[in-house]
Amino acid sequence: MTNEFLTTLKNRRTYYSLGKDISVSSERVLEIAEQAALHTPSAFNSQSARAVALFGEHHDALWGITRETLRRIVPPEAFAKTDQKISSFAAAAGTVLYFEDMDTVRGLQESFPLYKDNFPIWSQQANGMLQSNIWNALESEGLGASLQHYNPLIDDEVKKRWALPESWMLIAQMPFGEITAPADEKDSIPASERVRMFR
Repeated sequence: MTNEFLTTLKNRRTYYSLGKDISVSSERVLEIAEQAALHTPSAFNSQSARAVALFGEHHDALWGITRETLRRIVPPEAFAKTDQKISSFAAAAGTVLYFEDMDTVRGLQESFPLYKDNFPIWSQQANGMLQSNIWNALESEGLGASLQHYNPLIDDEVKKRWALPESWMLIAQMPFGEITAPADEKDSIPASERVRMFR
């Protein structure tokens, strides 16, 4: 079982070329997100991470919001490349949005002032674990994904479009779908230079 888990970690890659032709149902993606949210650890069991899965017109709307937001700030002569990148994300089957509920974080800061500076850091760490858990689960379902960060540029419109709580802070966007081209080559620093053991 451990080797299967490690193989999933090894196979998970960043895929930028994604399509909509997938056999995984939206219900299955929701189940993955729910189970990951339930079982991903967090400091003080804060459970401050939030996730929203978008399919169909909702997925399209997200990348439409992103495209038009960037159109307002990217110089016209440079927008074609940006537009192409957004189109590649829109071509995917869906997107998982990741948030932190900052009311929860602030509540912990008030309840445990000795650690108040650490709670925002710990919440980001827990959110990263949730992202990794969902990403690896999507990989095990045969789906490709990438992790994007158009926040905070799109935060207000995203919360307005889907009537999300004001306290939710957008952390990342994960388009996922059919793998239509191989992942880019990846250089890795040898594990022996990154992991040490003393015994």
